[in-house]
Amino acid sequence: MRVIYNDKTDLLYIRLDDRKQEVINRRVSEDVVLDIGEGDRLIGIEILDASKHVNLESLLPVKYEMAKLAG
Repeated sequence: MRVIYNDKTDLLYIRLDDRKQEVINRRVSEDVVLDIGEGDRLIGIEILDASKHVNLESLLPVKYEMAKLAG
């Protein structure tokens, strides 16, 4: 599992399965999109405006990566 937070866009992405595969995006609310993979398995969760929905400090001690922007 990987947790990636981009503080520039306030986007939190939780990747549950790192295998490369095609996914279908399913928006379940205005700010939450699920990535569904093979066999209708949940692959990832994208949370827009994450700081409004998640206490990012509560994710600790889980290590999370800060997304690096190109340029």
